[in-house]
Amino acid sequence: MSMKNNIEVVRDLINELLVLMGTNAKAMVSWDQENEAFMVEIDTADEQGLLIGKRGETLASLQVLLGMMLRQKTGAWVRVIVNVGDWRQKQETRLQEIAAQAKARALETSEPQALYNLSPAERRIIHLFLAKDKEVVTESQGEGRDRFLLIRKNEGKAVKKS
Repeated sequence: MSMKNNIEVVRDLINELLVLMGTNAKAMVSWDQENEAFMVEIDTADEQGLLIGKRGETLASLQVLLGMMLRQKTGAWVRVIVNVGDWRQKQETRLQEIAAQAKARALETSEPQALYNLSPAERRIIHLFLAKDKEVVTESQGEGRDRFLLIRKNEGKAVKKS
């Protein structure tokens, strides 16, 4: 199937889901080359809270469900990113602020800073945000629900250039 056809398939699937949920929301779908993902923007004024859910759980569930439905239709796994309003951008900004504060504490105290109760996607955002920062290193530790993100001062030795 062509990309245009796939976009139409994703749009039809999400709009069908929105109708089945009893919402008046409509979705626009585009292809994001950089992320190699379908970007689904749901437009609604009255039902944002319903579609986002607690801590974005409904939004994440919609995303997983839509990805599975698309797999059934096309036979291929393709990344799908669902957004309502500008929730994802606000979430990313909030996580970057938390990362910056934890980085500052790690540098000031030289003590590792642990961030708990983050989803894998949230940990990924923080890892990517701090990845180019040479003052700190990040790593995920623990398993399953107990997994957390650790931000610590980079104690690595600088390589001397001659």
